[in-house]
Amino acid sequence: MTVTETKLKDCFILEPQVFGDKRGYFLESYNAETFKELTNLDVTFVQDNESFSSRGVLRGLHYQLGEHAQAKLVRVVKGEVLDVAVDIRKDSPTYGQHVAVNLTEENKKQLFVPRGFAHGFVVLSETAIFSYKCDNFYNKASEGSIIYNDETLNIDWQIDESEMLISEKDTISPSLENAKI
Repeated sequence: MTVTETKLKDCFILEPQVFGDKRGYFLESYNAETFKELTNLDVTFVQDNESFSSRGVLRGLHYQLGEHAQAKLVRVVKGEVLDVAVDIRKDSPTYGQHVAVNLTEENKKQLFVPRGFAHGFVVLSETAIFSYKCDNFYNKASEGSIIYNDETLNIDWQIDESEMLISEKDTISPSLENAKI
């Protein structure tokens, strides 16, 4: 596995080694020992989630606060998404900055999103199956969101806004400046 730290501290792109032949492929998508060795982070995942979405679906930017904050290891099983992580740790030198990574079934890349980050993605293929591991259980009372088109974040979602399918909740999210962080 190859691990590359992004410009945001503790936010990593992981690329597993893929063993392919005429039968298909095999890869190890996660190994706790390897993850700890390559990132110097000791993370225990407790919940796996999966979503299916069609082209243009934008989910995010979501976060969990306090004792219910979540780190996530995300990947695409089928299709392609643009995955975005935003540093919302107010004491961080990269507060308000984001990284965006194309995750596809072909490139097998994964993104590790640490606690204290908002996260979202948009589907660029006809459909996508998106999978993520979480290091803490979901708690509705601790969730928050930031509007996907916040001008200060200036995220290029790589898709025209007229093609986006966004939940009502995500269309009325506050800006980063007004978010309860």
